[in-house]
Amino acid sequence: MHAPIQLRWSDMDAQRHVNNARIADYLQEARVHLLRDSGILEQGVVVVGQQVMFRRSVEYSSEPLDVELVIIDLGAARVQIGYVLRQFDEVVAEARTVLAPFDFDAQRPVRLTPEMRAYFEQHRASWDPFPELTAPALDGRGIATKHHTRWTDLDRYGHVNNMLVFEYLQQARIEVSPQWSPTLARPGSGEAEYYWLVVRQDVDYLTQIHHSFEPLTVHTALTHLGRTSLTSAAEVCSPEGTVLARGRTVVVCTDAEFRPCALPDRESLEQHLVA
Repeated sequence: MHAPIQLRWSDMDAQRHVNNARIADYLQEARVHLLRDSGILEQGVVVVGQQVMFRRSVEYSSEPLDVELVIIDLGAARVQIGYVLRQFDEVVAEARTVLAPFDFDAQRPVRLTPEMRAYFEQHRASWDPFPELTAPALDGRGIATKHHTRWTDLDRYGHVNNMLVFEYLQQARIEVSPQWSPTLARPGSGEAEYYWLVVRQDVDYLTQIHHSFEPLTVHTALTHLGRTSLTSAAEVCSPEGTVLARGRTVVVCTDAEFRPCALPDRESLEQHLVA
């Protein structure tokens, strides 16, 4: 099926295009179109994992994005959705989301009902999986930053909405990466000579995140260097230290015209690599 997603002017960031974290919001809005007649929203559902590949920048436009959605895989208690996002007939992003039906009263996962399975089977398609993006467990390594949840971060199920984790990871990365090298300063956050574009981001949701007046801690570490790209890993932890979510992000260095260029200050970056 296809879902139209209207853009908002406030979706743009300092690099003059739609912020990458907004794409997670678009995925959520699009899959509600797919899920609304399945019965799973009324039952309750949690996001287990997401993978997003950013193909090109999304520009602000009054014309909606077109999001194509299919069901890639069905398990006894899981369903995987695939997405292709298009703007002006060009693919701007592809994504995968794994969902699990969940009983919030009993606080436990449940199996898909026969009715849900029959509905999802109508939307089945065979799409190739993404290449695996791996990173080591940090176990407290990396640079720690503090992040407060907001009351508005909560969704209808009473926990922090899945797409907010993309924002937490982004905020942590913006704060931490200039400590690896000043060349990683972003526009609006310091003297920025280069632009850094997210091209891939995966998130694993380990447990629900709830609102708290005590801040979350995000540990962020540099895990791989390419010629024009770098990969970072991050762990979102509760005030008590429990790992709530893990993320892996690949960003590409570009010039002001958004053309990829070799990583600057590579020697400094190498000193911060976590094995």
